[in-house]
Formats: sequence, C-alpha cells, structure tokens
Amino acid sequence: MRRLLLILALLLPLPALGQETPPRPAILVADDLLITRDRVLIARGNVEAFQGDTRIRAKSISYNEQTGALIIEGPIVLNDGSGSVILADAAELDSGLQNGLLMGARMVLNQQLQLAAVQIDRVDGRYSQLYKTAVTSCKVCEDGEVPLWQIRARRVIHDEVGQQLYFDDATFHIRSVPVFYLPRLRMPDPTLERATGFLTPSVRTTSQLGTGIKVPYFIKLGNSRDLTLTPYVSTATRTLEFRYRQAFATGQIEIEGAYTRDDQLPNTARNYLYAIGSFEMPRGYQLSFNLKSVSDEAYFTEYGYSNEDRLRSDITISRARRDSYVRASLYNFETLRPGEINSIQPTLVIDGEFERRFFPKSVGGEIRLSLQAHSHRRSSVIDVIGRDIARINGNVEYLRRFTHRSGLVTDARAGLSFNAFDVTQDSTFAQNHAELVPTAAVAFSYPMMRQGAGGITQVLTPLVQVAWTGGNRLAIPNDESTRVEFDQGNLLSLSRFPRPDRRERGTVAALGVNWSRIDPQGWDAHLAIGQVFRSVFDADFTDTSGLSGTTSDILLAGQIRNSTGMSVTARTIVDSDFEISKAELRGDWSFGPATLGGTYVWLQSDLIEARPLAVSEISLDGAYDFRKHWTANAEVRYDVEKSQAATAGLGLTYNNECVSVDLSVRRRYTSSTSVEPSTDIGFNIGLRGFSASNGKERFVRSCGM
Repeated sequence: MRRLLLILALLLPLPALGQETPPRPAILVADDLLITRDRVLIARGNVEAFQGDTRIRAKSISYNEQTGALIIEGPIVLNDGSGSVILADAAELDSGLQNGLLMGARMVLNQQLQLAAVQIDRVDGRYSQLYKTAVTSCKVCEDGEVPLWQIRARRVIHDEVGQQLYFDDATFHIRSVPVFYLPRLRMPDPTLERATGFLTPSVRTTSQLGTGIKVPYFIKLGNSRDLTLTPYVSTATRTLEFRYRQAFATGQIEIEGAYTRDDQLPNTARNYLYAIGSFEMPRGYQLSFNLKSVSDEAYFTEYGYSNEDRLRSDITISRARRDSYVRASLYNFETLRPGEINSIQPTLVIDGEFERRFFPKSVGGEIRLSLQAHSHRRSSVIDVIGRDIARINGNVEYLRRFTHRSGLVTDARAGLSFNAFDVTQDSTFAQNHAELVPTAAVAFSYPMMRQGAGGITQVLTPLVQVAWTGGNRLAIPNDESTRVEFDQGNLLSLSRFPRPDRRERGTVAALGVNWSRIDPQGWDAHLAIGQVFRSVFDADFTDTSGLSGTTSDILLAGQIRNSTGMSVTARTIVDSDFEISKAELRGDWSFGPATLGGTYVWLQSDLIEARPLAVSEISLDGAYDFRKHWTANAEVRYDVEKSQAATAGLGLTYNNECVSVDLSVRRRYTSSTSVEPSTDIGFNIGLRGFSASNGKERFVRSCGM
C-alpha cells in the first residue's frame, strides 16, 4: 500500500482578526486517501492525524470541509502529548482535535490511572467530561475480573491544565462492594506533583495512647512552599503534627513538630520542634542549621517521633576549597538520658577550625597550617561540677612522601603545635595553661601484589611507623577525650585521642599488616592487624580502650564478601591473655527473595567510661518476599547481658500497581524513670495512581497473574 500524507492547512478556517499566531495545520497520514463529490476527505488504513502535540491513530478518519468535523472509526488511540491517552470505539471531533465526542472510551493518565466511560466529551482541548465512569489504577483484564478497588461516578471531569479530577456522585468500591459515597470529590491526577488536599491516613495503636488515627492534610502555598497538618486523635491524646517546607534560590528550610494534650501528662502541653536548613552564602560559604527541642524526656519514645536520647542543635558556617577549609559552629546539647542533668553537662559549645595547605615547589612535599578554637560551658555555677573550658590549638606541619625504586614507600612528617587552655569554675585546676609541642614521625610501607588465575589479585602491605611527641602533658581536666577508639583508621596517627586536649607523649611505634584479596568473579577479603608500643605509660587510656600500658592490645579487623550477596565485617582488640575488651560483628546476606542482617556488640564494663555493666547485645533484622507483592519483615534487639529483649518488631507489606498496605507491630521492653514498656501497632493503606501515592515505584501486573 502507498502511504499518503496530506496537510489540511487550506481546509482550516483563517485566524481571527488580530490573532498573532495562526493555528497549526493538521496532518493526515494513511494507506489510502480519497475525496468524495461532497468534498469529504476519507483516510483509511493505519491512519494517523496530528494537530500540534495531539496525535490520533485510527482505522479511518473522514473530514467534512463544510462542518469542519472529523468522523473517526476505531479502534482509536488519542494522545494529547501531556501524558494522557484515550482509547475509544468511535469519535467525532473538530478539525483542531480539541472538541468533540468519543464513545466507548477509556482514558489512561500517566500510565497509572484508568478511567473507563460510556462517553467522553472533549472541550477546548483542556477538559474531558466522562459519563458513567469507573476509575482505578488496578490492572483491568478482559476476563471480566473486578479490580481490587474502583471509584464509580456519574460524571468525572479531567482538567488537563489544572491537573485535577472532579467526581460527581462518587462511590468507592472494594471489588464489587460499595464502601462509602461522596457527592463531590476532587483528587489530583497522576501528573501533578503537589496539590492541596488530604494524604493517606494511617491508624496507630499503642498500649499507652490507645487506638488513634492520623489524617494528614497537605497545603500547597506556592511553587516553593508547602505545609502539612496532621491531626492525631486517639482515646488518650489530641495531637497536631505539622511540617513546613520552603525552597529559596540559594537554599531550603524544613520545620516539623507536634503539639499535644494527652492523658499521660494531664494539664501539660507537650511538644517538639525540629528545624533544619542550608543556604549558599557569598564567596563560597555554606550556612546550615539544625535546631531541636522537646518538652519532656518520654515524648519521643511514647509517640515514636525519634530514637534520640541526646538532642544536638547547631548553626554552622563553612567553606571547603581544594587547599583550604574553614568552619565555625555553635552547638547546644540537651540530654534525655535518665540520670543525666543538663546543668552539669557541657550544653553550650563553640567550635571552629581553619586549615590551609601549601605545596612548595622548591622543597617538595606539603606544608599544612591549622588552627582550632573550642569552648564549652555548663550552666551550673557550682565549683568543679560546673567547670567551663576554652582552648586554642595551632599547628604547622611538613609532610613528604618518597617512593623508592624497590617499591618501599616512606612517609615523613614533622611539626610544631601551640596549645593554650583556660579552665574556670574549677578550683582544683589552675586557670591558664600553655605549651609548645614538637612532633616528628616516619612511616615505612612495602606494598606487594600478586596476580593469580581468573583475575584474582592479592595485595600484602606490611607497615611500621615511629613517632615522637615532645613535652609533658598539661595538668588540665579531661572533658573531651573520654571515649577512645582503637581501629585501623588511627593506627598510624600521631595521637589516638579523639580531641586536641590530649596527646600521646614520648616515642610511639606502630606495627601493622594489611592484606586484601580481590576476585571479580568470587569472594573478596580484607584483613588488618596492628599493635602500638610506647615508651611512656599513659594513664588516660582506659583498660577497655585497648591502648593502656606501654604495649597495646592487638587490633584485628576484617571483611569478607562474595558475589552472592553475603558480607561479614568484624573488629576486635585482644590482649596478651586473649581476653577481648571490645568486639563488633556485622553480617548481611541477600539470597533470592530474602535479606538477613545481624549485629553483635561486646563492650567490657568500664567505670571511667561511665559503663558500670558490660554491654552484650545482638540485633537482627530481615525481610522475605514470600509471595508476589507480599513482604514480611522482622527485627529484634536482644540484651545478652540481661537475658531479655530490648525491642522487637514485625511488619507485613503488600504492594501492587494500585494499592499499598502496611501493617507493623513493635514492642519496647526496656523501662526507665520516665518511659514504660509499650506496644505500638501501625496500619496504613494507600491508593496508587494519584499524585498523593507514595514514592516513585512502578508495579506492573500481567493479566492472568
């Protein structure tokens, strides 16, 4: 057959007087074209018609020059270019394809929502009026099976410009059973990202608050602002949750919180507030803030808003460039832990740092300048327990790496630091302290590589470092370096204390070996072993840190993972008597439809680190897709030392192309002076196909499945 093309520009009416842009011509493409004596153009066989962004495919199209009407025989596929597709048996449209009537039609919006109607009227290319309509996002098959849910309405109007759906006399059905009736209903179409209206409600039941419902209402305040209000009402609480978001040309903010009146604390207002944001400032600076506040210690736990037991609020301005970094931060801490008193905690902290790197060509290597300033304050005015400290630390250091022909790598560094401290409200220490501290270190490493069959690569790197730090430690309190971790990341550090108020002194040697095996087709492994030797005993290293005495415990760290989805990571420190003071193990395994993960943590008791009892805890979590669209998940945290569970949870989720259902049960067994054990049950159901549906996932179901 011959494919013929005809431009109908001469058949369209001329533009009105004063109209700047003439209408775009319609185009017909077909296997056969003929014109009757009555000047009716008939196109047959694989017909396609174009008018702007609108396209029609049909069996045949007849164009009447006198009436300007298009008579179309189906099956018809009409695509308006905005994501809407209409399927129909027959249609009569005007020459611009903007107005007309479609019979036996079905509309598909954004490949998600289906609207089947006896008749569709097209008006001005913007509105589609559907009569006797059934709406669903479930897959509709030709076997006559009723979809899981549908909305039936006498009339539905789709506003393509406003991206809204308006329902008259709407009834919501589950299968064939009508559930509720609404005389008027407005919902966003799937192409709209943000629209004012109700979001998916959820049901929450707890042993403390009873059974309640949350009904979020989203308010679009503009293209860059929105507000979500969520009333939460149960037999024991009246709560209003809120979230405000706004985007700016140079940043964004988000504020969320809740206000509560409940039976847990009668006649007491309970609330929390979070505010986060970030902004780009002139000259490459970045401003960020994170503000947190809560009315009482138990509020987060009872309402499930957060697991934090210490709130950190901060305002930070920083700038990072290739060879420089600057930061200034203001922090405020609020403890929610039982037994801790905010007035004797360092709640107000000012912290800043500056670092600059230079690369002198005359001598090679790198020169690094750094400056740190810090101050923390307690609100208590009582001597000793209300101690306040301020410090400033400056450092200049030269670093150079040499790679020898033999493969030996030498790293040398030398530096000088200045430290000044101001201690107030503590009569047991002098107020002012200052020192100059020289440092030097040289490290040797010899990486060796072996290539095996199948692309397997093994790398073995023995290393050693000898470092020296001069001077004696100042007589200042230890407020910052109270928790010391010994791991592969700080094996070659000049000081393993986390903050500059403490430094290792004297001569310190570190020995270690790193080994890696990499197999593109099989399993990978990494192993690190290290130990530290020092000439001066340091009493500020606790027994459980692994660094006490002049010879440290042996550090062991490793990881194994394979191509089947299994990985195991472990780290521990072992002393000469093979006793373990700290250990952690994490394993993950993905196999077929299941995922499984677990963590074990062991910490020996240490009064200096405020840990009177040993910590031995196991955490397990997993999920299993036991049927198509069905997923079960579980988690448990078990305290081995106390022989009891800390938390446990179960969840069941069903997701398909048209509905999302989530059921969860969680139990917290631990208790304190402010929190009691509780059970939390949550239920949430959402309809997909509207802009209010959650996430961007697409679920596709075939007929017969």
